[in-house]
Amino acid sequence: MFSCRRLGGGLVQTGGSLRLSCVASERTFGGYAAGWLRQAPGKDRELVAATNKGGITAFYADSVKGRFTISRDNAKNTVYLQMDSLKPEGTAVYYCAADPIMHNIVVVTPGFWGQGTLVTVSS
Repeated sequence: MFSCRRLGGGLVQTGGSLRLSCVASERTFGGYAAGWLRQAPGKDRELVAATNKGGITAFYADSVKGRFTISRDNAKNTVYLQMDSLKPEGTAVYYCAADPIMHNIVVVTPGFWGQGTLVTVSS
């Protein structure tokens, strides 16, 4: 079980930046891979980014490569998503997620979810 916090506000203009934070209630967060998924209005849920438990390996959807950065601070039980150069298509509800195996986040389905946070990018 995770709690997600949104920093920077939910509304941002095209080209702007926003950082999302997900604080895990589980004290053994360092033993889990983590990621972010999003669901845009009228669209299917999609994977945005994922990282392994050590924060060394990262996966990014092609649509966000070079603009989004996933990172984590296991000492704070937190995973972040730094979103830069936001586009209108980035408007979606974003969810943090975790799973003992990164493969499950990237390919299958995350085992654990946090609450969603709405990001709206104006054009």
